[in-house]
Amino acid sequence: MSHAFDFYFSFRSPYSYLATPMVAKLMERYPIEPRLKVVMPIAVRIPGFFKQVNPLWPPYLARDTYRISQMHGIPYRWPRPDPVVMDISTGEVPAAQPYIHRICRLGAAASRAGKGFAFATHAARAIWSGEVENWHEGDHLAKAASAAGLDLAQLERTIADHAEDLDAEIAANEAGQKSAGHWGVPLFVYNDEPFFGQDRLDHLIWRMKQNGLVAHDGRD
Repeated sequence: MSHAFDFYFSFRSPYSYLATPMVAKLMERYPIEPRLKVVMPIAVRIPGFFKQVNPLWPPYLARDTYRISQMHGIPYRWPRPDPVVMDISTGEVPAAQPYIHRICRLGAAASRAGKGFAFATHAARAIWSGEVENWHEGDHLAKAASAAGLDLAQLERTIADHAEDLDAEIAANEAGQKSAGHWGVPLFVYNDEPFFGQDRLDHLIWRMKQNGLVAHDGRD
């Protein structure tokens, strides 16, 4: 029996990226099924958000995410380019965003095809690992799609033909995220119970075990 859960995910969230290999590792051990729910980054969703945050938060985020990547052996570097174009020093986020809408729509299209988590895992690695430059160019996203069992050209046709529908799905995901009881990512929702952050994955598994989850090898 597979235990399914919603995985609310942002392509601009380093914590979302860091969570994907952790979830993949758990999938090797347990019959669990993440249903990817792409949401837009808070920098785009909430105008002026980064103009109001505590100035201690950005440097702490950088330190914390790097520490997590070291602890779990996950390659990590702030994306080049950043999926959200903004002035880090002022928090100004321009209306014109050349990257984030495309990658979010691609993720939503991949979810439609039943490959959302796989695509997010490989695409987020291209964006966040530091293993490639200019993740949005060349064949980097094509390789991510192929690794997920998808064809990038087909995904691109889907987002060209159904952009409004995909945007509506993303907006619905954002509404579902709030209804589940949280606003941040990564957020895991199982049986209407929210678990916020990659450091709550052990709590998620604990709850699933209360509902009959057993490892593939039956040892726990």
